[in-house]
Amino acid sequence: MSALDIIELDATGLQCPMPLLKAKRALNAMETGQCLRVLATDRGSVRDFRVFAEQSGHLLLESSDGDGVYTHLLQKR
Repeated sequence: MSALDIIELDATGLQCPMPLLKAKRALNAMETGQCLRVLATDRGSVRDFRVFAEQSGHLLLESSDGDGVYTHLLQKR
C-alpha cells in the first residue's frame, strides 16, 4: 500500500462523536479496499474506532498514539 492509497482525515480538536462521524462519512464515499487514516486528539477515539470496526466490518489496521494525537488506519470493506 502506497501513501497514494491512503486518504487522510484530520479530526484533531474535535470531540466525540465527531471524529467517528466524519470517518463514517469519508468511508461511505470510498471504494472497497481503500484506506482511511484518521488523526484525532480525542482520547475516546481509541475505543470508538475499535468498536466501530468490529460492528461495521471495516478493518482497523492500526491505532497508535504520538504526542496526544491518535492515529487510526481503517480499510474499507
